[in-house]
Amino acid sequence: MNIAIKLSLAASGAFLLAGMLLGVVKYRRTMTSATHRAPVYIDTAHRAAFLYSFASLVIARLLEFSPYSTTVQLAAAGVPIAFFAMTVVGYATHGFRDDTENLFSERNFTTTWFMYALIAGEIGGMIVVLWGFVSTQLLK
Repeated sequence: MNIAIKLSLAASGAFLLAGMLLGVVKYRRTMTSATHRAPVYIDTAHRAAFLYSFASLVIARLLEFSPYSTTVQLAAAGVPIAFFAMTVVGYATHGFRDDTENLFSERNFTTTWFMYALIAGEIGGMIVVLWGFVSTQLLK
């Protein structure tokens, strides 16, 4: 098992644990809130962490069939996983502060350039990972 697969599996476990821990925060904030609702971005971070856990697991599994060098695999998996992590941290940060209901209500660096980079990085990395699988398993 190469380092890219190990990174993806470790990220999967870390996101799963983060989702569970954020679930505790969500529960606590729900129970102590007058409206019995957690802050929007605590809820979003909780769900995103779980989804990114499984996305990282899919990436790890697809990498097992990759024809690319370890360096290419590491970049192709590492970029989306890094954006997954930054996204969960960003959501959680806003959730702990309870400082917004909608991050996209104003245009700024995060809602514009970070999102462009996230789109390119996540989709670009996934294309490389998926193409490696397709080229070795379906086009042989």
